[in-house]
Amino acid sequence: MADKLLMILVNTDPRNGEELGAPFFQASVAAAMEYEVEVVCTAAAGQLMKKGVAENLFVKEGSDKSVYEFIKDAHEAGVKFSCCSPNLDLFDMTEDDLIPECSGIVGGAYVIEEVMEGDCKVLTY
Repeated sequence: MADKLLMILVNTDPRNGEELGAPFFQASVAAAMEYEVEVVCTAAAGQLMKKGVAENLFVKEGSDKSVYEFIKDAHEAGVKFSCCSPNLDLFDMTEDDLIPECSGIVGGAYVIEEVMEGDCKVLTY
């Protein structure tokens, strides 16, 4: 059985707040179960790693808890967050624009290698 869960947020769209709770909640749960968890944000979801974006998004209208707070909860539980390198150009970001919970930039080769050669299970949102 794999000890690592690689979650790829590729189809999760920040414009649809109700899509954003489950991935971060499930990442937190997996980390609490003592699995190594990494969330790679790519495509539109890459915007969530940019300072100021997730702070202004909410899973449910009227909620006091922002998506950024879900990210912080997951990070505190041990979840590692990464941003896919093409997102920097796509969303006019630099590494300085990334939220503190984002551990850095990964490329497509990293994701492919983790999936094909790593000892992990992959969950895609």
